[in-house]
Amino acid sequence: MKRRNYKFYIRKTHRYLGIFIGIQFLLWTLGGLYFSWTNIKEIRGEHLRSKKAEINFDRDFISPTRAIKTIRAFGFDEKIKSVKLTEVDNVIYYEIEVDAKKRRFSLINAIDGRAIDNFGEEAAKKIASDALIKPLKVKETQYLTKKNVSSHHEYREKPLPAWAVTYENNLTVYVSAENGQIGAFRTDKWRVFDLLWMLHTMDFYGRDDINNYILRAFSILGILTILSGFILFFVSSRFFRRIFL
Repeated sequence: MKRRNYKFYIRKTHRYLGIFIGIQFLLWTLGGLYFSWTNIKEIRGEHLRSKKAEINFDRDFISPTRAIKTIRAFGFDEKIKSVKLTEVDNVIYYEIEVDAKKRRFSLINAIDGRAIDNFGEEAAKKIASDALIKPLKVKETQYLTKKNVSSHHEYREKPLPAWAVTYENNLTVYVSAENGQIGAFRTDKWRVFDLLWMLHTMDFYGRDDINNYILRAFSILGILTILSGFILFFVSSRFFRRIFL
């Protein structure tokens, strides 16, 4: 039987590492090409979104203090994080964010001081449609909560509950049920981006954890593949063998 020297094992190691790691290298390259050759504004759907009108301040607003007192009367005794003016469906509100587990935002009408409850389905559809440059036909709506949204859902790390308004061209506009703000535009281009980003980070559950062990393992294997290639080149080169061997 022919005796196998160290070159055989280096070559075999490099070959199988190359096949195993090469698939992931290909996916990383494809993802990088898509990321660098696409317009991030189109990925985010900004080209489909109309410009938000500026708030008209030529009106008599109630004071922020009165707005805060109103939500305190409803039992919100948590610490106030922020207070700002916002416009939803042509109505100006004080948006008050609190440190609360169940509810984060409260809206108080900035003109008459009335509190508003969560936005319903019809209001969410109107808010979503008003945010579009061109009118589109609604295909379906879905009410999202923490119970029915997984960590890899396309609406991640955004205020919940929310309404998902999907149109016939597969565009989905997410509207916060609490403050009526547009949380995200999701298009088919974004979904391709998200898939490639998942394959890029190798976080198959949450998408965004770049410190996961799978990515670390493949990074180490990638370095080993490159090193085995260098070693194979040196031990197979007559020039370097004359110098070092």
